[in-house]
Amino acid sequence: MHPELEAQLLHCRTLPTPPAVALRIIELAQDPMADLNATARVIGTDPALSARMLRVANSPLYAGRRRVENLGQALTLLGLNATLSLALGFSLAQGLRGAAGTASDQEQIWRRSVLAALAARLLGGHARLKRLEDLMLAGLLQDIGALALLQAMPDAYGPVRAAATDSTDLLARERAAFGADHAEIGAWLARHWQLPGYLADAIGASESDAPADPFQACVAASGAVAGLWLDDRQTADQRELARARVQACIADGTTLDDLLVQLAAALPEMGAMFDVHISRPEHLASIADHAKELLILRNLREIQDAARARTEARASEDQVRRLTEQSRRDPLTGVYNRLQMEEVLEREFATAVALQQPLSIAFIDLDDFKHINDRYGHLVGDRVLYQFAQNLQRLLRSTDLVARYGGEEFLVVLSHSNEASAARVLRRILEETARVPMAEVDGKPLYVTFSAGLATHGTTRQFADARSLLQAADDALYGAKREGRNRVSQHGQ
Repeated sequence: MHPELEAQLLHCRTLPTPPAVALRIIELAQDPMADLNATARVIGTDPALSARMLRVANSPLYAGRRRVENLGQALTLLGLNATLSLALGFSLAQGLRGAAGTASDQEQIWRRSVLAALAARLLGGHARLKRLEDLMLAGLLQDIGALALLQAMPDAYGPVRAAATDSTDLLARERAAFGADHAEIGAWLARHWQLPGYLADAIGASESDAPADPFQACVAASGAVAGLWLDDRQTADQRELARARVQACIADGTTLDDLLVQLAAALPEMGAMFDVHISRPEHLASIADHAKELLILRNLREIQDAARARTEARASEDQVRRLTEQSRRDPLTGVYNRLQMEEVLEREFATAVALQQPLSIAFIDLDDFKHINDRYGHLVGDRVLYQFAQNLQRLLRSTDLVARYGGEEFLVVLSHSNEASAARVLRRILEETARVPMAEVDGKPLYVTFSAGLATHGTTRQFADARSLLQAADDALYGAKREGRNRVSQHGQ
């Protein structure tokens, strides 16, 4: 970029700048010691940004087995790197979109940016890249150079955009008018804002036909796809450019037509996240019609083979999912098994430490269970174990977890629960268990009691690791047995 243009932009009072929260996120991205706790504090200062992060965590792109209810859970689900990338994208979009400038051109730029962000993520998935949130951010920011020109020089840049017939013509007119195109200016601006180097490089290569790596190739393809979607004056050259860049980016057989269908399906959710309405354009109907013609012309046998392969693949995936779930469950009671619970406990403990939240766990042992097996037989004992596990799950929150640890021992993980609340829950379960029969033998109800040991991390005591917390609960369980059973004993009391 020419030094004259750089100096002109630097001294321009209307040059867009990141909002305060974005600047703090940029600092976190450069800090090797940054963690989720520090990131949550920064994001939590902006209610609108917090709401967007919560929404994206519950969106179809990230939704897990249970609904995310607060910012801490959202950031834990997304992870640190994804959180930083998504939060930076949301904060920049929210702050810069409201800057002064030509309203219609500005809105067009943001619509193209959101389309490119979604397209970049979809392309990255097909290219089997791992940094999908980074791709979304790069796609979203690839036109910040155009936004900078629009804000800094609206009288000069507005006519340039209006006169351009397509993206290639726009680049040529930008170079003729300013000595640099919006991709070069965007890369300069990204470095000026001290954004990560990979973003500046991807923005600079966003209009290149020969990107340096697959990441940059996906960003370049996303811009071409977004331009094709928005430009109702599209030409054959534009369509060919988009097809070529998509094919250069991915190699799994996905075509531009396939990508446009996926884009249309995911766009409403994406647009809602960024408060941008983007409708399905009528001028793309010809592309859809062309795709239908190709489908009709395919050999019938190939269609049948593809359908059969998909059916077999789905059946295989379903079988794998069933087997995987079975491997995690205790076959008798249906709750988690010991191996799965140990993995879950490690994860829940790490989350509690990162977010500085309490975590309680309880060992539960059915009292005199050997006597039930000896007197009534193992089949009755199995019914008791099954019914107790079902009652236990029914009396706990959906966010709590239950596992059969071995024999008649169960482990309960109560997230976000301190000693007092966890003890209240367990004593309520103890009372309910004594009141409800677990089986019926010769027409008579069979009741059981249990002993429980409770330990809590994060309030009055900090444990070094999950295993230490588990040992504390086990010690408390033996204390409950020594004290006469049918009770809840808390560690350290």
